Amino acid sequence: MSKQTFFFHITFLLLLGVVWGCGQKENDSTEPTPETPKPGTPTVSLRGADVSFLPELRKSGLVLYNRLNQAEDLLLTLKRAGVNTIRLRIWKNPTEPVSDLETVKALAQECKNLGFKILLTIHYSDTWADPGNQTKPLQWQSSSTQALHDSVRAYTQTIITQIQPEYVQIGNEINSGLLWPDGNINQLSTFKSLLKTAIEAVRETNSTTRIIIHYAGHEGSEAFYANLTELDYDIIGLSYYPIWHGKDLNLLETTLARLATQYGKQTLLAETSYPFTLGWNDWTNNIIGGNDQLIPDFKATPEGQQQYMKALKKMILNQPKCIGFCYWGGEWMSYYGNQATNGSTWENQAFWDFNNKALPILDQY
Repeated sequence: MSKQTFFFHITFLLLLGVVWGCGQKENDSTEPTPETPKPGTPTVSLRGADVSFLPELRKSGLVLYNRLNQAEDLLLTLKRAGVNTIRLRIWKNPTEPVSDLETVKALAQECKNLGFKILLTIHYSDTWADPGNQTKPLQWQSSSTQALHDSVRAYTQTIITQIQPEYVQIGNEINSGLLWPDGNINQLSTFKSLLKTAIEAVRETNSTTRIIIHYAGHEGSEAFYANLTELDYDIIGLSYYPIWHGKDLNLLETTLARLATQYGKQTLLAETSYPFTLGWNDWTNNIIGGNDQLIPDFKATPEGQQQYMKALKKMILNQPKCIGFCYWGGEWMSYYGNQATNGSTWENQAFWDFNNKALPILDQY
């Protein structure tokens, strides 16, 4: 055998071994991933996280670390933890490019490319909408009632067309209505008519998008949804924060069960959170800072935060019609710096500690 032929055979055999070995490595992997849990393990269908602050966090240059203390993009950390749905808020014409259509559209597409589903929360406002604030977009302030309906329809169709979310909230925490004063809950007929218009716009644009009506808390929720029985929506969404909605998880579970039975809808814990510390990392006062604001069974520690989420997950698994949960503010860290006086009021309820390292709560996904 010539030297040239010898080296040819050796090279061929080495290449064959590399190819065979790579194939074996891929095919022999039997470790379960977050998307493919071990057989028989109970799972929550919708495992969500609201990351609406992410564009601002990225602009700050803050570096986040995963549980192995490796620098990692936030979305990758969430994906590898088992999050399968990303919740994003959208404002009509905000004063800064935050939660505007183009920003949300780009972030939603990035999330979709990673395999996430999208839960879009339409605030129908230029800024925060919640039980105490439901201000109409400035562009619609002087609109007649009919013109307001037309604007809601066109705007909703545009959003659904461009983002194509799997889930959409018609309004955010609309206990007291939306698009004030026209859609105030005290103007019940107009309130329901505006909801109906938005719902129709979603159905006409994408029949597969599932529609959520979102209420903050559980007290008064049965009476609220009793007013909406003729509306064509899919899911009852509740916010639950112990500081505002009471510390009785049994009452929350009972309410979810009654709502599902009474109105024949699936339910979703659309917002929740819990602190991992009572300390602070910037000079902005935090929403939660005292033991009296906690559920006694769950301390403000990384383990307590995780145990809180574990208890909620167990509750959800006990509810056949409850499809899952969405954590709010997990990304709202002190990204302006720890000396900021306009920093985060939610920093001690985030998914990352004050060293920017991922917390054990992510194991609950």
